[in-house]
Amino acid sequence: MYQLAVEHEELRTAVRAMVEKEIGPYAAEVDEHERFPAEAVEALNKSSFNAVHVGEAYRGQGADAISTCIVIEEVARVDASAALIPAVNKLGTQPIILSASEDLKQQVLPDIAAGALASYGLSEREAGSDTASMRTRARLDGDRWILDGTKAWITNAGESTWYTVMAVTDPDAAKKSNGISAFAVHKDDPGFSIGSKERKLGIKGSPTREIHFENCAIPADRIIGEPGTGLKTALATLDHTRPTIGAQALGIAQGALDAAVAYVRERRQFGKTIAEFQGVQFMLADMGMKIEAARHLIYASAAASERGDKCAGFMASAAKTYASDIAMEVTTDAVQLFGGAGYTRDFPVERMMRDAKITQIYEGTNQIQRIVMARALLKG
Repeated sequence: MYQLAVEHEELRTAVRAMVEKEIGPYAAEVDEHERFPAEAVEALNKSSFNAVHVGEAYRGQGADAISTCIVIEEVARVDASAALIPAVNKLGTQPIILSASEDLKQQVLPDIAAGALASYGLSEREAGSDTASMRTRARLDGDRWILDGTKAWITNAGESTWYTVMAVTDPDAAKKSNGISAFAVHKDDPGFSIGSKERKLGIKGSPTREIHFENCAIPADRIIGEPGTGLKTALATLDHTRPTIGAQALGIAQGALDAAVAYVRERRQFGKTIAEFQGVQFMLADMGMKIEAARHLIYASAAASERGDKCAGFMASAAKTYASDIAMEVTTDAVQLFGGAGYTRDFPVERMMRDAKITQIYEGTNQIQRIVMARALLKG
């Protein structure tokens, strides 16, 4: 029988109860004042929903990929910014889970399970989609790696303790991608610093900053995997984490639909609720149908990445792209259903519409995702 396991539904019930009580009430104020959602961090840490993907060997819950998506989805339903806590914890630690030495795993992963945050440093101002053109450098100096350069668009920078960073270690490599390595950088490492916050359209509760390396010295054993394998690890990571961005988009869309349904049931025009108008019902039906399609694609993608399915890359790109496109569509329709009220900050749908946009951009723009999918299809 095709259905989620009982424990998945029990997890959803538990997360939803927690977020509605301890995260949702602060979402509008977090957005208004562009502040980090400290209440969400506390609630997620207290309930151990902050990094459910971390394995039991590292004092985590060892939850499966679908469970991780459910947590992110339910948090995003009330606050997209807060959903980036568990989502980016997975993004920042997945390279370590995939490729790091056991000693490095033991150094970082229990810290994240206990409540520290992780971030991911791949992009640069001139190396976004073209990641192999990055300029950040790392050179081995005795028993230390020395990093120099700047990473941009780093989610939760300044709040995180650990940063997974990609840097060029062999600038003369015949193939640029083979000259890139991955490193685990701690916020207290000498030569590491944080830039100013970006002024953003949405997800304003999650700080986005540059991170800087000026002769930043880290122990030699903090390299993740072998030298030259960093970009391979980074791309493998995205097969695991793109479904989580799909889950964030899904949660935003579901939250917008929930708000729209409640509003049209109450709002009256021409002597009846606007929910009684067929045109409104058709809009709701399309929103609900597309959300449900996105949900199943995301869960199927998460399961494919976990079992190492050969189609996992295609599925991850498909889930992220479809869900984020639907989130933008659904939140726009939700604003429309609210009418003029939807354009005000008195209701959550305008925030959800702003928050949804980034899901079409980060972890690979949807245009890049379509290239990834097309290449997979053409390769058979």
